[in-house]
Amino acid sequence: QVQLMESGGGSVPPGGSLRLTCVASKRNFNPKAMAWYRQAPGKERELVASISSDYSIYVEDSVKGRFTISRDNAKNTVYLQMNSLKPEDTAVYYCQANGILVFSIEDQRYLELWGQGTLVTVSS
Repeated sequence: QVQLMESGGGSVPPGGSLRLTCVASKRNFNPKAMAWYRQAPGKERELVASISSDYSIYVEDSVKGRFTISRDNAKNTVYLQMNSLKPEDTAVYYCQANGILVFSIEDQRYLELWGQGTLVTVSS
């Protein structure tokens, strides 16, 4: 069973910073696209940023210039650096990854995974 393990959420005042980290639990899982989503109370889950295996990046307009997504393929890890946080950034942030779980050359399985979510609260 492959899991995505998130960390780094918390409570900060407006203008503060947080760094979210998401690690895939199995080294034989090869993530292709990795992304961060968020869901605020009473709202639908939305894509915040994504990064492909060749480092192509998408960042949602409302966080552009404030949030940076990056990944370390050797560590099966994706990061979300969040600066200049605003109260409207308050949400549960979810890591998501699509990739291949490799058991052998003949046995490779495509997986779509979600983390359990980490709460980010921006409040004075």
